[in-house]
Amino acid sequence: MITLSDRLKTIAGEIEKGETVTDIGTDHGFLPLYLWERGISPKVIMTDVSIGSLKKAEENCRSLYPDNHFDLRLGNGIEVIEKRETDILVIAGMGGLLIADIISADIEKALNFKKIILQPRNNIGPLRHCLMNNGFSVKNHQLVREGKYICEVLTVIPKEVAITRMMGPERIEYQFPHSLRDFAGPLTEEYLKENLEKEKFILESMKKSSKITYREIRSQNYRIEYLERMIASL
Repeated sequence: MITLSDRLKTIAGEIEKGETVTDIGTDHGFLPLYLWERGISPKVIMTDVSIGSLKKAEENCRSLYPDNHFDLRLGNGIEVIEKRETDILVIAGMGGLLIADIISADIEKALNFKKIILQPRNNIGPLRHCLMNNGFSVKNHQLVREGKYICEVLTVIPKEVAITRMMGPERIEYQFPHSLRDFAGPLTEEYLKENLEKEKFILESMKKSSKITYREIRSQNYRIEYLERMIASL
């Protein structure tokens, strides 16, 4: 049977028994195979834009369950999925900007999933901006350790457009929203403190540059103060 990393286990934990799943960028296909073999998801679709990655998933399917047929599709994002074909959409292990592009390519189709589970590697602020300004709301927000990194796992559902929609995607309110505090767990304080130190390092580097304006310094100070308030409120 498939054994998942803590990161993928966290994603799997967001999927209820009976829910069908599409896994975008499936690579080895570990997550959908795990969901299928444990009877959680009666139907799984594995997609990847890379022929090599999809072949790895195909080989795992064949070696583990040679008598079963699995739905593997080569293609870009949700282009290869029909509207309402599965309940859940999973996009994990990619950059936040790429995930935003995949969802933005067909917002109408994306909004027809019951929920979408995302695990971006970076640029989570612009991704949240995309989600909140296209009719998605955060249902759950989790942090999970993977090696030396702390990863974010977002579960979003179709809902109303967020009231913060007028803010730019670079705003710290998107990168570290109040949902981090609302869904606080054992890694939340550590995660925020790590990022606070990064923001302080950026500020010190900015102060050494003659090209940085007072307005940019003030903006960076705001980011630091914002994180300090977040940590104090936990």
